[in-house]
Amino acid sequence: MALQYQVVPVTPFQQNCSIVWCDETMKGVVIDPGGDVKQLLMMIEELKVQVEKLVLTHGHLDHVGGSVELARALNLTIVGPHKDDNFWLQGLEGQSQMFGFPLTEAFEPSQWLDEGDIVTFGEQSLNVIHTPGHTPGHVVLHSESASLAFVGDVLFKGAIGRTDFPKGDFNTLIDSIKSKLWPLGNETRFVPGHGPESTFGSERVSNPFVADEMPLY
Repeated sequence: MALQYQVVPVTPFQQNCSIVWCDETMKGVVIDPGGDVKQLLMMIEELKVQVEKLVLTHGHLDHVGGSVELARALNLTIVGPHKDDNFWLQGLEGQSQMFGFPLTEAFEPSQWLDEGDIVTFGEQSLNVIHTPGHTPGHVVLHSESASLAFVGDVLFKGAIGRTDFPKGDFNTLIDSIKSKLWPLGNETRFVPGHGPESTFGSERVSNPFVADEMPLY
């Protein structure tokens, strides 16, 4: 019994949408379906995953733009992010125009996620960690059994999320990373919202924004 996942880059922003499932039951979730819904539907069918819900890490368009269309296509509920990102979801039409995306209507998820909530599918579960800074309502989803985290735009290989958007805050983001993510363990792998995967341990050594275990030469 194990957690499996397939990352599918979507939209011109090459946002990492993740199809995540329990290999015993083949039940799963889709994290951050930002767009390219036809491509996602084909991949879900190819993987033979029975998607139970969509999960959002935060309210930015490139992470949520395909949510309503995919939810309708598969008759799914949308959960997350934390309610502090509601203003982003309510402003999706403006985001669409700003970034030149197809018009995306505002929506509200069936359930907001809070620190300590658990997203379950099959025999697997993801712990919800509230990680503000990039956006105020950003959440990270952590699988203890797989030592794996889906971190959205909080942390990247060699970088961190932008904090120059409305209600973003650099110091809050750094605190979220160091106080919420590092305790999950250096060996924990993470799937960022964009770009390649890494581990928390690697970023603690090499990431110029958050390194705290610099090697001695």
